[in-house]
Amino acid sequence: MSFGMILSILFLAPAPPLVIAEREPAVGQADAAYEEMASLRTDQAIVRLEAALERSPHDPSLLINLGTAYFRANRLDEAREAFRLALASDERYRVELADGSWEDSRKVARMALDSLDRSVLASK
Repeated sequence: MSFGMILSILFLAPAPPLVIAEREPAVGQADAAYEEMASLRTDQAIVRLEAALERSPHDPSLLINLGTAYFRANRLDEAREAFRLALASDERYRVELADGSWEDSRKVARMALDSLDRSVLASK
């Protein structure tokens, strides 16, 4: 899986699943705060991801994870913006989902944005 990302599906009750993205280590690659995300250390993940985005502002894995962390922190407008930026990023990756399927990072960002929108509608 060189240069691929591993995406795990994270089930957030009662919201639809959102994603956590991690790429395999590579030279000069930003840290996507996977450990913090997987361990539900949301505040730590946000700090780490925001710092990483200062160095790599268009990295879709960082943006997807930041959107997920913002969602967990109930910062829904910021989550939506992070997913939109990931969707619009010129950088894109082929990513592996938890079920073993492969998807484009833009499609994954779209799925996360749709999940966020569905969860907001369901809570109204």
